Amino acid sequence: MTNFNGTLLDGNAFLSIKNRGYAYGDALFETIKSSSGKILFWEDHYFRLMASMRIMRMEIPMTFTMEFLESEIQKTLEANGFQKQSARVKLSVHRNEGGLYTPKTNQVSFVIATDELAESFYTVSEALYQVDLFKDYYVSPSLLSTLKTNNKALNVVGSIYAKENDLDNCLLLNTNKQVVEALNGNVFLVKGNTIKTPPLTDGCLKGVMRTQLVDIIKALPEYEFVEDSISPFELQKADEMFITNVMVGIQSVSKYRKKTFANGVAKSLLQKLNVKIRLN
Repeated sequence: MTNFNGTLLDGNAFLSIKNRGYAYGDALFETIKSSSGKILFWEDHYFRLMASMRIMRMEIPMTFTMEFLESEIQKTLEANGFQKQSARVKLSVHRNEGGLYTPKTNQVSFVIATDELAESFYTVSEALYQVDLFKDYYVSPSLLSTLKTNNKALNVVGSIYAKENDLDNCLLLNTNKQVVEALNGNVFLVKGNTIKTPPLTDGCLKGVMRTQLVDIIKALPEYEFVEDSISPFELQKADEMFITNVMVGIQSVSKYRKKTFANGVAKSLLQKLNVKIRLN
């Protein structure tokens, strides 16, 4: 069952081909993890969505309170039988039909869809996870590049490149040739006791899991947190590299070209992340 503007619809329901999210990428989305009916990091997702809608000049309905959207997500989870297991929730907001590049209205609609997930909490995989740079196209750093919009052509082409080259993921560069993120998450490097991630001004996604990890790292006296540009030359000098998103939590990278990485810091941070989830 899919939730369209509060109405539950079966799998035979379709959006119009004039939908602006389809026609122009005029849509935003949040990918959210639910664990046994608990929506993880919901406050962060909600405020990121509201801020993104303002940047996209979408009209935020008075009904779009945090409580209302949370209840609609819970209604959708219940309709699909996901109250007692993990699920992936995709909350999409698109501008309503009308107009070409210039919309006829700034009013919006929302869609909530869910899929089953196997893991309730986050775990570190010990399997080989290999990445390389994707250099065919670049991220243009701006406020728009930090949003989760339907304009994901670079990520799609990069994912095809990764598959063709037997890679698990690729790292994206911005137009200044700095490493900004992976195809599906934010990037962190560990060197000694320093943990580094690119700043939002370099064009990386304002990831919800990125926010969680930054808060955890800043509270740990044994580590120095640095938010600064990452050169591709730094990758092979790092002790660890990991990718973060709300679905996997922390994904350790085991190999970049001829360089292999440890994962001890990632494991430690993941334990602290799971504790934070249990306490909240």
